[in-house]
Parts: sequence; C-alpha cells; structure tokens
Amino acid sequence: MVWIAVVAVLLAGVVALNVAVLRLNVQLSKVNAERTQLRADKQALASQLSLAAATTRIQTLAHRDGLIPADPTQTTYVRLRPRAR
Repeated sequence: MVWIAVVAVLLAGVVALNVAVLRLNVQLSKVNAERTQLRADKQALASQLSLAAATTRIQTLAHRDGLIPADPTQTTYVRLRPRAR
C-alpha cells in the first residue's frame, strides 16, 4: 500500500516537472521572438542611419542652406605642437 503512495508522489513530481519545462519553453519562445524583432528593428535603424549619413544627402542639404565646398587651393592646415607632458 505504501508503494502506491510513493509511485503516486513520483508521478505527480514528473507531471509537475513537465509542466515547469513547458512553461520555460513558452517563455523561451517569447524571448526568441522578441530577440528576432529587436534584431529587425536594429537593422532598420542602421539602414536609416546609413541613409541619413549619406554624403550626397549631406551635400544636398548643405547646398540648400547656402554652403559650398571649400576651394582646395585655399585650404590651409594649422600645425599644432605636441602638448608637453
């Protein structure tokens, strides 16, 4: 008679363990779906950033605001001495 109770408790433990594993699998699926969405969002943002930083776009906006490219013959460089340590 005692062995029936032991077997029943063991079976209940196995069922509880299976339920816990199923819950973890559901949570894992949700996290994986969220990770996939975040990766897609990251890729979309990287694409937008690349488009916003495109040289031709910046040149067009600068020209629209009245800016022109610097004349390379009139460009000078200032040499700075290294800082003393």
